Amino acid sequence: MREGVGEGMFSRTPLARTALLLTAAALNSCIPQGKATPESRATAHPTIVSLNPCTDAILAEVADPAQILAISHYSKDPRSASMDARLASVLPATRGTVEEVLALKPDLVLGSTFIDPATASAYQRLGLRLETLGMASTIEASQEQIRQIATLSGHPERGEALIARIDAALAAAAPPAGVRPVETVVWQSGGMVPGDGTLIADLLRRTGYTNFAAARGLGQADLLPLEKMLADPPELILVAGQSAETGKGDDRVLSHPALKALKSTRRERLDPKLLYCGGPTLIAAAQRLAQVRNSSPAGGGGPSKVVKGHSR
Repeated sequence: MREGVGEGMFSRTPLARTALLLTAAALNSCIPQGKATPESRATAHPTIVSLNPCTDAILAEVADPAQILAISHYSKDPRSASMDARLASVLPATRGTVEEVLALKPDLVLGSTFIDPATASAYQRLGLRLETLGMASTIEASQEQIRQIATLSGHPERGEALIARIDAALAAAAPPAGVRPVETVVWQSGGMVPGDGTLIADLLRRTGYTNFAAARGLGQADLLPLEKMLADPPELILVAGQSAETGKGDDRVLSHPALKALKSTRRERLDPKLLYCGGPTLIAAAQRLAQVRNSSPAGGGGPSKVVKGHSR
């Protein structure tokens, strides 16, 4: 595909894109937003405010820096961000109040389906275009959201480039043929587990795991008590409740000393930020899951075995 001047630099590689975004965002921050007028905006490439960390991450991949008037304040917090921390640090942010967003005069506002109805109504009354996206529960749904945001920003080709990177990461993270999936619990703060109809569950299936909790009837955000974990342990516990900064558990359940008694159960860390957002987060999540699977002695589930009286 032929690329225009500048656009080719932007979309050639993820590293080049991040470097250009950082530079352009820094320059753009020096331009007073009040100088913008409807006549100066290209309608094919609208200016955009994003109110959600998941849409923030996708938008940064597919839009020009000058199009991004603000990302959500969540992306400024390393504990909730899904985008590159360096880029998030130089982009303007908003807490999503009507007054803040209106002052930016965006052509388009990206939010989640969980946006407060009163806020959404206010945007509509004030003439702001609001597009809402739900929480993707499958890889395919996430890829459709990428296409939607890329099309809205006027750069559909960049959406397809991101999807190609995700597909490549998933292919690289796929288990070897014939390897039995690893029975795995993704254990979150308080003993919470993800259900089967979730993005992380789809990722687990594609990277060589089975959702141990879902197989035992637990749904999204159900609790798996420590006692049940000890009585019926999985092969692997992915602990997704510690701080990315310290690596220390933020929850007594997840780091309980009794877990050391599970001699045949591995425990590995999974950054909680990898659980919910699609888009470029899928690449990091797939890579981490492949790393954990390949670090096991058999590089996967291995042959069927019995652990503590439980048939594998």
